[in-house]
Amino acid sequence: MKSDVVSADALAPGPGRQQSPDERVPVQARSRRGRGGWRRWLLVVLLVVLSLPFIFPTWWMATSSLKPMSEILRSVPTLWPHDPTVEAYGEVFRLQPFAQQYWNSLYIAVLVTLGTILVSSMAGYAFARIRFPGANALFLLVLVGLLVPSEVTIVPLFKMVNALGLMDTHWPLVVVPILGAPSVLATFIMRQFFLTLPAELEEAGRMDGLGRWGIFWRIAFPLSRSAIAAVAIFTFLKSWNLYLEPIVYLSTKTQFTLPQALTQYVDAYGGPMWNVQLAATTLTVLPVLAVFLVAQKQFVQGLASTGVKG
Repeated sequence: MKSDVVSADALAPGPGRQQSPDERVPVQARSRRGRGGWRRWLLVVLLVVLSLPFIFPTWWMATSSLKPMSEILRSVPTLWPHDPTVEAYGEVFRLQPFAQQYWNSLYIAVLVTLGTILVSSMAGYAFARIRFPGANALFLLVLVGLLVPSEVTIVPLFKMVNALGLMDTHWPLVVVPILGAPSVLATFIMRQFFLTLPAELEEAGRMDGLGRWGIFWRIAFPLSRSAIAAVAIFTFLKSWNLYLEPIVYLSTKTQFTLPQALTQYVDAYGGPMWNVQLAATTLTVLPVLAVFLVAQKQFVQGLASTGVKG
């Protein structure tokens, strides 16, 4: 009888009874989950607020392309058009050969991206895996290209292109970025990635009878998908947004690229046609958003791998 009384007292939730560790675990877990949920929601709200300065210009561009000029120029702006219209999108194609200009930018960006990936991956692999005298000094010399602005080299490049008879063609917009300073950053990213590959992979390739080119093409290059995605995204964006070089090299509207074409939507007095320009700009950013949304994970992984090994 006494043992029954003691066990009942021990089980009673009185104020003087101490909880065992097993009994405290659920309470502590619920408390941690509660604090974690509150912090998570606070982080979400903070990120939403911080993203507004980046999202709002895109929102304003897309919605204003659906407004007439009178509504865009109101003293009190509207966040959504009162009477949406797609008339400006029709004017985009009526006033200029916009479809041809769109194709020009697209195929130039694709060719530059593919060429940069090929050249930078081979150069990056050579700097990372092939030991030759002066390799580090040569690599530092290549990196100096990052410090040279395009405005400094545009005059000698113009004279060179003009001497070759390539003015008003797309050749300088394709060849110069692939072989010039714009590919330096791509070479750096690829080199840093190839430095992280285990040496055992190359030894296994040699045992299978592969030479240097076979090891690069069959082993190293397929494993560098994340770095290639990073190079592809920023190369495509740079070529797609190129503005100075097309102005220097191109003079015919059918040869224009999109950044150059956007400046041509003006009225009879030389004033900008804002709704038409915003409609053309909205069409211009669609491929950029598509490329980034598809490959954003690989882009982050590729950039993260550039600082793993020096």
